[in-house]
Amino acid sequence: MFGAARVAQTVTGVLALIAAGVACSGQGPARQTIAIRYSHFTVGTVTARVGVPITMTLRNDDPIEHEWIVGTEAVHERHRTGTEAYHGDIPTEVTIPAFSERTTTVVFHEAGDFKYICHLPGHEQYGMVGVVHVTGRSVRVGS
Repeated sequence: MFGAARVAQTVTGVLALIAAGVACSGQGPARQTIAIRYSHFTVGTVTARVGVPITMTLRNDDPIEHEWIVGTEAVHERHRTGTEAYHGDIPTEVTIPAFSERTTTVVFHEAGDFKYICHLPGHEQYGMVGVVHVTGRSVRVGS
């Protein structure tokens, strides 16, 4: 017979192995922090997996506002010519005020490379661009 202490030790060990397996499988929640400094993203490439949520922490260390817009070329073209002054309701469109931090969670449903850009005047031309590289099989959403 196992004593209560031995059972607790065994259960703790099994739970630790399960947690380690989740961490190693890459199926747990992914996290990435991108700081903004001197009107540049400090991370130029982010890797994500299709269907796996990735939580992005966007930290603006500049004394001016920035934005993080990730998407297809059509999304970026809309923002290059658009008039949206603030972003906050769409996970892939975030405004980050000066000296602040915002967090957003995104699930990509198709593989590919998706640029993230700050579309404030002149920022894209200055080099405020990065890429989310999404790997895995694309999944159909909806009917």
